[in-house]
Amino acid sequence: MRELVKTFNIAEAGAGSYRPLAILRWVMVVIFVSFGMQKFTLQSAQGIAQFISSSPFVSWLSIFGLRGEAYFLGVTEFVIAALLAAGAFNPILSALGSFMGVVTFAVTWSFFFTTPGVVKWSLSTDPMAWNLAGEFLFKDIVLLCVCTVLLLTSLPQAVTRLRE
Repeated sequence: MRELVKTFNIAEAGAGSYRPLAILRWVMVVIFVSFGMQKFTLQSAQGIAQFISSSPFVSWLSIFGLRGEAYFLGVTEFVIAALLAAGAFNPILSALGSFMGVVTFAVTWSFFFTTPGVVKWSLSTDPMAWNLAGEFLFKDIVLLCVCTVLLLTSLPQAVTRLRE
């Protein structure tokens, strides 16, 4: 049983207690699965269209059409969830899934700046005001940080595994 626990947390192995990282990993798996499932609804596809069309990074997805771009992102989020789950057993998969999560949230965080009307910058008493879309996007900075932490903690183990 002790060996199973050690194997289960291989990507979080190191000095000190890495158990809280296992919690973050499984929370991110749940988040990516739920985000992926949402992309298969018309409401979600319509909701993300404004972000995609304004993005210099993912506007190319429009070649797939409204539903196709959402399906593409949904499948990508399912793949990230699977890699993060498998990463509990393999640090290389952990690093890959975490890296893909970092890229995902870096792109979605960029929507905060590339989508017209999300943020209104001013020199008034409220220098940065955002609307509901901005509030929706602002949370992604935390998810970006969680994926970054998972990536940074799995890299030493992944590099060691690749050298073997």
